[in-house]
Amino acid sequence: MQETTLEAVKTLQDSYQRLKKELAKVIVGQGEVIEQLLIAMFSRGHCLIVGVPGLAKTLLISTLARALSLKFSRIQFTPDLMPADITGTEIIQEDKASGGRFFKFLKGPVFANVILADEINRTPPKTQAALLQAMQERQVTVGGTTYNLDEPFYVLATQNPIEQEGTYPLPEAQLDRFMFEVRIHYPSEAEEQEILRLTTTGFAAEVEEVLTGPDILRLQHLVRQIPVPEHTIAYASKIARLSRPQLDGAPECVKRWVSWGAGPRAGQCLVLGAKARAALYGRLYATTEDVRAVAHPALRHRIITNFNAEAEGQKPDAIVDLLIKEVAPLESQLEKDARTAKLLGSEDSGEAPGS
Repeated sequence: MQETTLEAVKTLQDSYQRLKKELAKVIVGQGEVIEQLLIAMFSRGHCLIVGVPGLAKTLLISTLARALSLKFSRIQFTPDLMPADITGTEIIQEDKASGGRFFKFLKGPVFANVILADEINRTPPKTQAALLQAMQERQVTVGGTTYNLDEPFYVLATQNPIEQEGTYPLPEAQLDRFMFEVRIHYPSEAEEQEILRLTTTGFAAEVEEVLTGPDILRLQHLVRQIPVPEHTIAYASKIARLSRPQLDGAPECVKRWVSWGAGPRAGQCLVLGAKARAALYGRLYATTEDVRAVAHPALRHRIITNFNAEAEGQKPDAIVDLLIKEVAPLESQLEKDARTAKLLGSEDSGEAPGS
């Protein structure tokens, strides 16, 4: 297993703690949100951040960009934004020496490492789709020519859940490109008082750069090398599959409340997120606990509820809770089978069971 040593994982864990320390200079609380954003980044995934106005969504992303030695670009999505305003456009230029004309490509704001797609649902689907190829393939095609984007490439989109007038809901295909949907909630009373104390003075925190682009690429490669036991993969697969109402054996709550469940990409995100979380916590392998920890952000935007769910007030997060509860007996059996297989393997090799 390349580079996956205790020292390498310790490096990732230290980087995680240093990033949290720098973000804490500006952002009060939101520890779970920060963890999910960094899990996605180290997994080469993208995040959709949902929260009401005033919860520091944009400030959090811009502060994260300051803590990374990367090129940052903010795109304010508006109804009149065009795809070329994101990807770039070709313009005609004249060669002064020969008098001939030629097309020159001017790169758009998507040519950066960290992209803030602010209020992404305020622009029409045609413009939203301009990010699809970039997010999935790390490429942009303009005028028949394909341009590679710089790595690392990380899209963080924000969305306001309460104001829907004049918005364009993201298509399911685009939602599926986001590894996580991260929910930001109101701070606690103590946190809110600390926010008021910090933001009503002239103090401006100095955020230090923690990681460079090559550092992040190396850590992303490390996360891919984290091993996942077979029973953990089976556990992640089962959670994703049970969210599909068309599947035989799907829970009654899924058949009643879900129109479409999570696809195979959801299982990939569960496993990758579990790998990254294990490394952030200093462990050399992913567990079912890691899968459970990333289940809500990985599944909530991939479970499409129906009218029955809306009428009964059932949200995707509640359905994920029921799926985890449904798979709990299977988790115990899978872990038992894994221990049995390990013991049998030790006996076949002549090793002591505890060796």
